[in-house]
Amino acid sequence: MAKQHPSVTDKYRPKRGKTNWTKIAMLVFVGLAIIGFILQSIPRGQSGPAEPAFVDMGDLTITDAATGEELAALDIEIAATEDRRQMGLMYRKSMAEYNGMLFLMETTEPQSFWMRNTYIPLDIIYVGEDRRIVSIAKNTTPRSLDPIPSEGPARYVLEVNGGFCDKKGIEVGDQIEWETSR
Repeated sequence: MAKQHPSVTDKYRPKRGKTNWTKIAMLVFVGLAIIGFILQSIPRGQSGPAEPAFVDMGDLTITDAATGEELAALDIEIAATEDRRQMGLMYRKSMAEYNGMLFLMETTEPQSFWMRNTYIPLDIIYVGEDRRIVSIAKNTTPRSLDPIPSEGPARYVLEVNGGFCDKKGIEVGDQIEWETSR
């Protein structure tokens, strides 16, 4: 059997020099700078849809049924289409004290609302075809999926800030009137 000689590569050992910490530190610094630049350039959007702005579409008054005395006057948005009725006051984070939304329903029947994606407590006022208040759901719970039914047939629904009805003395039987500005 022939004797094997060690090859040149068997004896090769790479040189171990000092680690160049300056180059490593520079690469880490440049990498972090690039990551920071990328993160800064990403647009910061809002989570969820933007808060809709109030659109003044008319004036509404609520009068005491017994005395005819005006209890409150409001600027109102009007929800007359299916899309506007479905959106309602969703995504609003606040509403001025004398603002409200009037829903014009297609038929006079028991109505039912919920508070999905509505962030503020509301008084929901159900109104009959004769424009008299049928029932009031006071201080509804924001973001609740529980149904909030009227206590009788209603053709119109008025939403105002929670506590508004107690503050103004608005009760079942009182009357609403409105005129549009559009």
